[in-house]
Amino acid sequence: MLEAFGLTDPGCLRPNNEDYFINDSARGVFILADGMGGANAGEYASRIGSETLYEYLVASSNNNTLDGLQQGFIQANSAVKRASVEQPGFDGMGTTLVAARMIDSAQLQLASVGDSRAYFLSSDGLRALTTDHTWVAEVGSRLGMSEEALRKHPMRHVLTMAIGVSEDVRVDLQVVNVRSGDQILLCSDGLHGVVDENTLISILKTEKSLPEKAHYLIEAAKEKGGPDNVTVVLIRIL
Repeated sequence: MLEAFGLTDPGCLRPNNEDYFINDSARGVFILADGMGGANAGEYASRIGSETLYEYLVASSNNNTLDGLQQGFIQANSAVKRASVEQPGFDGMGTTLVAARMIDSAQLQLASVGDSRAYFLSSDGLRALTTDHTWVAEVGSRLGMSEEALRKHPMRHVLTMAIGVSEDVRVDLQVVNVRSGDQILLCSDGLHGVVDENTLISILKTEKSLPEKAHYLIEAAKEKGGPDNVTVVLIRIL
């Protein structure tokens, strides 16, 4: 069994919110997306990518394999790519996408594209489950640049992979073993881009409810200036 809660906020500077999330505790499906593109394109990309993935997973609920989850991401990629061609002004839009799916009481599947992240808090501490598909993570770090230099690099937000940008998409997939008391945090870079992991830990480890923790996480990002939309989905294994 599990409980979950999701919350999104435009942040302090953006006039609109291009993040999108789906929180379905009954089916054990959790999705978060951070759209990109001019006008309202990013907002549209995150919604259509998330809903296409969700509908695929619900329709193929008897296929609980990682291949099935990957196929859902491929469908989402095709849907966003197709919409970018068909809708005037939406050319080049795309979105990040991270999804968690509970398979049974002890296993969770995870898939991601882009730089929205999943964190895992257990008795062993907090660790990031996902790897950012960004220039900084995939190129800059290999050049031996320091963490401080990477954090301030002008290409730190440049994605190397996103849903809807090209015909092919590289999906990172994994299975995570979970047990009672563990927590999973899905979040957009509006949170992890400005809030350090020590703050994440201090909030997640409190005895507060998931809605309270979600509000505290978003407020922590806004206290740092809230330069981007901020979205979190919190999952706790009971």
